[in-house]
Amino acid sequence: IMVPDLLLCLSFGYAAALKPTCLSAQFRQPGDYIIGGLFPFGMETINLTARSEPTSVACKRLFVDGLIWALGMKFAIDQINNSTSLLPGVKLGYDMYDNCFEPVVALQRSLLFLTQNGTTGIGVLCNYTDYQPRAIAVIGPHKSDLCLVTAKLFSFFLIPQVSYGASSEKLSNTELYPSFYRTVPSDKNLVEAVVLLLDKFGWNWIATIGSDDEYGRGAQGLFFSTAVNHSICIAFEGLIPTDLADPKAKSQLEDTIKLINKTKVNIIVLFAFSQSAQALLEHSIRMGLSEKVWIGTEAWILSDIAASIPNIQSIGTVLGFTLKADTVPGFHKYVADLFTSVQQDKFCQESRELNHLMNSGMPDTHCEQCDHISLHDIPSMLRHSQIQPVYIAVYSVAYALHRALGCTHQACPKASIRSWQLLHFMNTLPFKVNDQSFKFDRSHGTNTGYKLIFWSWKNSTLTHLPVGSYEGSLYINKSQIQFHTADQKEPTSECFRHCKPGQFRRMKGFHLCCYDCTDCPANTFWSTKDRSTCTPCLEHQWSPVRSTQCYDRSERYLFWNEPLTIALLMLISITISLICSTAVLFLKNLETPLVQASGGKLNLFALFTLTLLCLSCCLYIGKPSNNLCMIQQIVYALCLNGCFSTFFIKSLEITLVTEFPRCAPTFLCWVTQRRAWLLVALCLLTECLFCFCYLHLGPDYLVSDYKSLPTEVLLVCSTESWFAFALMHGYNGCLAFVCFLCTFMVQTSGKKYNIARGITFAILIYFIIWIFFIAVFATLKTVLRSVAQIGTILTTSLGILGTYYIPKCYIILIKPHLNTVDYFQNSINEEPEEDST
Repeated sequence: IMVPDLLLCLSFGYAAALKPTCLSAQFRQPGDYIIGGLFPFGMETINLTARSEPTSVACKRLFVDGLIWALGMKFAIDQINNSTSLLPGVKLGYDMYDNCFEPVVALQRSLLFLTQNGTTGIGVLCNYTDYQPRAIAVIGPHKSDLCLVTAKLFSFFLIPQVSYGASSEKLSNTELYPSFYRTVPSDKNLVEAVVLLLDKFGWNWIATIGSDDEYGRGAQGLFFSTAVNHSICIAFEGLIPTDLADPKAKSQLEDTIKLINKTKVNIIVLFAFSQSAQALLEHSIRMGLSEKVWIGTEAWILSDIAASIPNIQSIGTVLGFTLKADTVPGFHKYVADLFTSVQQDKFCQESRELNHLMNSGMPDTHCEQCDHISLHDIPSMLRHSQIQPVYIAVYSVAYALHRALGCTHQACPKASIRSWQLLHFMNTLPFKVNDQSFKFDRSHGTNTGYKLIFWSWKNSTLTHLPVGSYEGSLYINKSQIQFHTADQKEPTSECFRHCKPGQFRRMKGFHLCCYDCTDCPANTFWSTKDRSTCTPCLEHQWSPVRSTQCYDRSERYLFWNEPLTIALLMLISITISLICSTAVLFLKNLETPLVQASGGKLNLFALFTLTLLCLSCCLYIGKPSNNLCMIQQIVYALCLNGCFSTFFIKSLEITLVTEFPRCAPTFLCWVTQRRAWLLVALCLLTECLFCFCYLHLGPDYLVSDYKSLPTEVLLVCSTESWFAFALMHGYNGCLAFVCFLCTFMVQTSGKKYNIARGITFAILIYFIIWIFFIAVFATLKTVLRSVAQIGTILTTSLGILGTYYIPKCYIILIKPHLNTVDYFQNSINEEPEEDST
């Protein structure tokens, strides 16, 4: 049994020894204009399913908060009637009824306000413009599900209805509910405050539970849509029954607790009224649910019903949002004086006479249980109940009536005012209450903000400690919050860690909002617009791993100033120096038998083309272009062809002498002396034709390679037509192969120098180098491709120089005695001699 229930039982016992009061007679008072009131005086109605006839519904227990709210309305109207400036000369009356927290009861009471003034019937008309109901406006009810029923009824008649507690976002639809107003923020504002609180502490793995009514379901729906946008994962979303007398209610509550425990969340957001919250908390304690952080709302956070549960301190930490409402000056004294007055016979007699002045035909459906409660039964409720929303609601109607009547600060004309005429003034003009300005916004609500409350326990005494506030932005004084953890610091409740910039969310498990943080791979970046994937960089851009932006790629090619290039240039210089030295040596010894036997002036031409070939290495250094890519292959093919054409002439000469001695005298003149230059020119001309085909079919062109290098764009030359490429270079290969066939089987006497052997080895080295070049070049994807091409040219040049020309230089410089006519004359003609034994 709850403590408030014990207090009520004691009060009833105490009141039984005394005579009942006339408190119930204070909820009806005549006046020039009647304001209706719907308040939950009672709760726990008799089982509605047992009703077989449409009789009235009674409540079994008194709901003290509803009684205090009703007294707040009475206090406001009494103040207005005593005011000399708001409605001077006009007396407001009121008629308050119990709605029992039941829609069917609230609807029946609402019909009483719609009866025609002075009658008990509701007119059925085609046009209700001139229809005058008993109540010019209605205050209440408190719950959203009741307002959704009554607001449609009152909106049809355009009777202003001002709720002091309904917060459902559905009621913000002014098209469906044009005459509905409220003096509390909507659930949308509350949900935003809760989400900001979770975000402030980094709690993103939570459970949310709501009562199975319009308030709980509506708040949960709003919370879910808002939480997703703030990266908050709802591990469990459940509803708890509002009809606790239902046999299934207990098992439903137990299942809810088990599922919460299974999710292992540390944070529970509870959108429920005090009775449903009490039932859930009681089962949590009984079933041994571990300590959690409970985030509540005004619907239960200030309720003594929940706070009086035995062992309630064991549930953990309780935080919650309540309306930022000021106390109403003079209200507590007013209630104390009223409870004193209702015990006096004279006051009660006057109250009953005023009641009889009201329409005697109206049924008496007021709170009979209120006559059996005394002031000492309600001190805690009186301290915590929010009276200001009721108080402001009454004043909003009074100010609208003031403007509709055209009142001045001295007097008001008692004109006939229709209810719908008040709406214009309620929509447009602000009003002041106790020096505070209020105004209904576009959705007919007032957003006064919230206070963040912490349940602070000291020696089993509960204090509702303000630790923050919310007015569009959230402020929290964390130092005042003592959590249930060992170090009293906020617990963690995360299904995932907050991803750092440059990481995207990879979902895991069964919950769609649970994920791991994964680094964005290279060449992608993380964008705040899409946190679940990484956005690829543009082709000309790059990014490192876990990047939040892309960077422009720098161009990469073989630069002139890099160390590798400098080393290659030195090697090129050495090679060219060797070739030039050889050429100078051959030029000085041009008429000697050795040089003449090797080809004479053809050697100088071959060395000249080798020099040009080495100089062409510079074409591979620096930033390439389409023209440069084209020139590289043409220069290489022509220079190499010039060298091989001289070898071809010498190979033919050797073949004629050794293999066809009878034909030699006839054809030898075509491969010697001046006619040999015609064959060289013919070879070069043929190569030029192949180069022309290469240019026509498709020369090499510049390509920007974005894939080979991670942060740079590689500028390389690419082959457009492999057929043209094969024709141009294949022709040189054919020349080299013919030279090889003509010379590799030639033998001479051991005492003679074998000129054919130099050509054979030179060609053999050329083929070996090209085999390696093709294999290496196909696998290289960096600037080493240019290095490989330069290396091929240099090794080919050095190979030819080393195998064909250096041995001859050796004889000229080291063994000049061999450079004689006798030694080289007819060296090719002689048959190889066998070694003597």
